[in-house]
Amino acid sequence: MTATTGPVCAGASTAASAYPSFSSYVRARGPVLLRTARSLTANPCDAEDLLQTALAKTYVAWERIEDHRALDGYVRRALVNTRTSQWRKRRVDEFACDELPEPHGLQESDPAERQGLRDAMWRAVMRLPDRQRAMVVLRYYEDLSEAQTAAVLGVSVGTVKSAVSRALGKLRDDPELAPVR
Repeated sequence: MTATTGPVCAGASTAASAYPSFSSYVRARGPVLLRTARSLTANPCDAEDLLQTALAKTYVAWERIEDHRALDGYVRRALVNTRTSQWRKRRVDEFACDELPEPHGLQESDPAERQGLRDAMWRAVMRLPDRQRAMVVLRYYEDLSEAQTAAVLGVSVGTVKSAVSRALGKLRDDPELAPVR
């Protein structure tokens, strides 16, 4: 029996050359898409896996996508759908954390303190239920309108409005984000 030096998967060597435009797209938009994936998950490794899954789905559908100018929306939709499938399968409402919250009394003039406030805000967003977090991320981090957010998630605009309102209420009541008095 002779040893082979080719790729493990027979199609792996031709995958990149099959759609050079896909490879170019991933190189150009990868960091932005990874940022979106990171905003949908609590763990950076999970975000990379989520993006990889969404890109694999996009690659499979590459020939069927008619308007390649709308690829970001297609991949964002794949990210949200994949993440939604994950949290529907595995429901975890609470989790333990080893990290203590930042102390209160931070001044906003120091860049390090502003970063601490941003981190506290991000932790508060990550504590929101998955669906509310997805809506807040799409509305305020991705700067989509209520109608665009509803279209990406496949829900009504009213659902987006009410869920975002509840999420913002939870963020206002979060003790880690309470204003310094």
